[in-house]
This record gives sequence, structure tokens and C-alpha cells, in this order.
Amino acid sequence: MTKNSSPEFWFDEDEADRACEFFSRFLRHSKGQWAGQPLELSDWQREDIIRPMFGWKRQDGTRKYRRVYIEIPRKNGKSTLSAGIALYMLFCDREPGAEIYSAAADRDQARIVFDVAKSMIYGHRKLDSMAEVFKNSITIPQSEAVYRVLSADAGTKHGLNAHGIIFDELHTQKNRELWDVLTTSTGSRKQPLIVAITTSGWDKHSICYEIHDYAEKVRDGIIDDPYFLPVIYAAGDNDDWTKPEVWHKANPGLGISVSEEYLAQECKRAVEVPGYTNTFKRLHLCIWTEAESRWLDSVAWEECALPVDAKKLEGRECYAGLDLSTTTDISALVLIFPDDDGGYDVLPYFWVPKDNIRKRADRDRVPYDVWMRQGFIEATPGNVVDYDFIQHRIRELSKKFNIREIAYDRWNSSQLVNNLMAENAPMVEFGQGFASMSAPSKELEKLVTGRQLRHGANPVLTWMGNNVVVQQDPAGNLKPAKNKSVERIDGIVALIMAFG
Repeated sequence: MTKNSSPEFWFDEDEADRACEFFSRFLRHSKGQWAGQPLELSDWQREDIIRPMFGWKRQDGTRKYRRVYIEIPRKNGKSTLSAGIALYMLFCDREPGAEIYSAAADRDQARIVFDVAKSMIYGHRKLDSMAEVFKNSITIPQSEAVYRVLSADAGTKHGLNAHGIIFDELHTQKNRELWDVLTTSTGSRKQPLIVAITTSGWDKHSICYEIHDYAEKVRDGIIDDPYFLPVIYAAGDNDDWTKPEVWHKANPGLGISVSEEYLAQECKRAVEVPGYTNTFKRLHLCIWTEAESRWLDSVAWEECALPVDAKKLEGRECYAGLDLSTTTDISALVLIFPDDDGGYDVLPYFWVPKDNIRKRADRDRVPYDVWMRQGFIEATPGNVVDYDFIQHRIRELSKKFNIREIAYDRWNSSQLVNNLMAENAPMVEFGQGFASMSAPSKELEKLVTGRQLRHGANPVLTWMGNNVVVQQDPAGNLKPAKNKSVERIDGIVALIMAFG
């Protein structure tokens, strides 16, 4: 614990021991097989979280860490640990008039940790005698400290003076307003503590991913922030998520609060049901995914990454889907070439404005600039999509390949479509509703599952395949949902249109 000490900081063994002792001496499990038993911290809880959090001090004796980010899969005792931290700050932090808050995306979620804390108080006679417990608050009359559960309405929180904040499941926050209001409410406190504890998510434009990214950089030494404690338990992006050793890596409570048998069952389901794959990765391995639920089977898609030789396809009959973007986004043209065995070769083409490609790469954390250098994206001149450039490329491709039809979205057509029609290009209107999209969407799903698609491992198309979320109507029809897919899916939409 003292190996990272410096003249600026020191480790208080007594304070670290005091915090750990509070858990085992005063707190009891309230649910499950250990209900009523003392809350004995596991090694990882004690050494990675509680002792560093409460033991490291500044020269003035106040806590070193003011913000803590804990990312951990489900079933690892997250709510129990959070409730214990809140109660320690409430009963033992020596802060006059301490205000502790449980927050989340909605009050019901915030109540989970708060209700565990209430049960812990009821489970110990001394804590119960010191506290007054109400539906949404716990008060300690002697110190005038209070612990409250909050609603998610940020507009009503500007008058708070928080000493401690437990922010549960930060990945579910739709925006940053509540986080910003609460974290800025601690300014007048001597040693405030903000603890965000969450599983991973899928929205990489969220406040949670912003904090996750910051935590990784602090952990890896890229950012120097001695007041921020990052604690991340997760599988790596390149780990085989079906392997038990990876489950152990991400789940420090495996074998204690979560069983390997349970994870094996959930993993089997994730392998067999593509729609559950991303859920398993996020909730049980803390892998940030590109979409809430994956539509296309990732294993099958990877096995469809067979080479596609454009030279050998010249002169061959093919069909195309054209998804034109707004002026600053990605436009896509995807060609599909049927073979004699019922399979298809896929040739995708993507265009983005050249002048803002680096800015987009930095903003979206997507390597558009790298893909451009590798030839997977073509950059059109200027800062908006140059439709004349795209028209010229489609004209060139029409000379190379026997394009029988080019499907386009009639609601998003432009002068480019009119120009292509004037050149006698085989343009075909294609709707984006269930009636038009369902059959070709199911055809694509079938071809991927049957390994009858060859996409050449194109990284842009693969990225978009990871992003796709589909909608389904009561009749079982489905279509890609751009409004639910956080990142771009234009290439997959164009691919589906080509099959249509």
C-alpha cells in the first residue's frame, strides 16, 4: 500500500483498517445465502477499493482520492459494497452535517443501494439506535448527517451540498446533466467522495464512457490525476469471451458471489442467440460494445471474412444498394455478386468529406483517417460530401461491373440520383419501412449464419455490422434501426437494399 507514497501523500494504516473493520463489525448481508452474516470484505474489495479509498491521505490529513470509478460486472456484490461505503461516510467520516446521496438514472435504480443500506442498519442494534430511518432518507441526529435517495431530475439538485455521492449504473445516464450537477455540489466540502460504480455500456458518446476512458488513461499513466482512483474489472477487447479464464479475469467475485456454472449457462446462450451476445459481454465481462444488442452473429460474421478479389469480379453481374448521407456523414455503395452456389461476394465503397475526417475520428473515437489511408474509405474534396465525386465513382464502377440495379432510398434521394438516372443508370426506389426491408434483412441474416457471404474483412463494414440494432414489428418483420444504432450503419443498410 505504501509503494506509491510520495512527499505529497501518505498511507494511514489505522484509517484503512478502521474502514475495513466497519464492514465486518457493523454490517450484515441482507439478501441471499449470506443474509444475516457479517459483511467480510473479499481480498479484491479490501485491497483494491476500501483500503486505498480511505487509507491514502494528503499532507493535511484529508483523503487523497476524491473521485472513484468502479467498473465491474453484475453479480459481484456491487450494491452491497456501495451501501457499505455510503454508510461508512454517514456514520464514521467525522464530517459535520454530512450529506450523502444515492443517484442513478431513475429513483428506482437509486433506491437499490439505498434500500440495502437501510436493511444493514436494521440488522445492527447500534446503527439502528443511532439513526432515524425514513422512506427516502436516513438521518443521524447527533451529527446532523443525512443519507438520501435522489430522483433523476437534475433541475432540482442545484442547492445540494454533497459530502458523498454513490452514483449507481452510470452507463444508463442519458445525458451528463445529473452527473455535472452532483459533482459540482461538493465544492464546499473538506474531503468529498464521489463513487461511480457501474457495469459497462454501449453508448460511447455518454458521460459514462467519458469517465471510463478517463479512468483507463489514469490507470495506464497517460493522464496524471492522483486524486482519481480507477478500478476496472473487465475482459480485454481481444480476449476470447467464451473462455472461463476470461470470466475469472473480469469477475473478481467468481466462485463467491457469482458461480462459474451460471456464467457458463449465460455464455452458451450468448453464443447461440446473437441478440444476447452484446448483453453478456457488457453485463458479465464489462466489454464496451458498439450497440445495445447485436443483430448479426459475430462468430459467423468473422467466418465470412473470406477474401474478395475485385479484379476477378470485373464484368460479373451484381446488384447495388446506395445509402446517401447528409452532407457531413458517411455515404455508402455496396455491390453484391451472386455465385452459382447461392453465396455472394460483397464489395463496399464509402465516402466522407476530407476536410473534417480527422476531427470526426477524434470526436467519434473511430479511425476514419486510418481507414482512409488504408483505402477502405474515400475522402471527397471539401468539408461536405461531394456528390459529383460519388457520381463519377459510380460511373467508373458501372464500366467495370455489370450492375443490374442500384437501390436507393426515395426519401433521401438527391440531385445525384437524378443525374445518375439521366445517364440511364438502373436506379430503383427502395423504401426503408418493414415492408421493403424485412425480407432482405432476414436474407442477410440467413446468409451470414450459413457462411454464404464473403465480405473480405472490410473493417468499415464490420464496424457497421457491430453497430446494427434492429426493430421488429408485431408480425415478426424486422429492419435496421438507425435511430437506435448509436454509430453509423449506412453500409449494412446499403447491403440490405442490394439484396432487396
